[in-house]
Amino acid sequence: MGHLNGAVLPRFALSTFLLLLSCIFGLSAGTELSFVTCGSVIKLLNIKHNVRLHSHDVRYGSGSGQQSVTGVTAVEDSNSYWSVRGTSDTLCHRGTPVKCGQTIRLTHVNTGRNLHSHYFASPLSSNQEVSAFGEEGEGDHLDEWTVQCGGSVWKREEAVHFRHKATDALLAVTGEQYGRPIHGQREVHAMSNPSQHSPWKAMEGIFMKPSESPAGSRDYSHSHTEF
Repeated sequence: MGHLNGAVLPRFALSTFLLLLSCIFGLSAGTELSFVTCGSVIKLLNIKHNVRLHSHDVRYGSGSGQQSVTGVTAVEDSNSYWSVRGTSDTLCHRGTPVKCGQTIRLTHVNTGRNLHSHYFASPLSSNQEVSAFGEEGEGDHLDEWTVQCGGSVWKREEAVHFRHKATDALLAVTGEQYGRPIHGQREVHAMSNPSQHSPWKAMEGIFMKPSESPAGSRDYSHSHTEF
């Protein structure tokens, strides 16, 4: 992977992509859910700056040199989809609501790398760098984020914060813009204190929902919104 190379779709991303296609072509359907669930594939909007959390097969030229994470104004970009998953230590059963205070991983669908942070400085603001790390959905403990919200579960209409478990910093955007080769995209980083720059909201995507099979065993279907 280089600075300008195109993305290679790993097996993890391919399986999620097929799930997206099944929804687009109406092979399964569901009612709207009011909360975010494990296994959902979603876009996340930074409310203050109106940009969606985004990644792509472009590495940082400084800091860790890992895959960059940015914010984009485009609504329809497929590189802004993230899968909501459990950690390596704690399962997140598909279709179950994500609880406030629960620790999750957010895996970038098109590259299979996890939202990640560490003590490298971000390129533009010198805040804490946020990157995408791992292969086919597997990275390390620095991929873990705690969902901070006001009730018992993560509601779709609610503004939430994502606190990096290892460093206690919050996922944020403060408006700095990149030049080439990702001109106009915003820097995403982590900051130690909550502010107007750190609330996020779930937007477009597929929201998995639990259902009961006729035999009484538990299986799962999914609900989706526009892409």
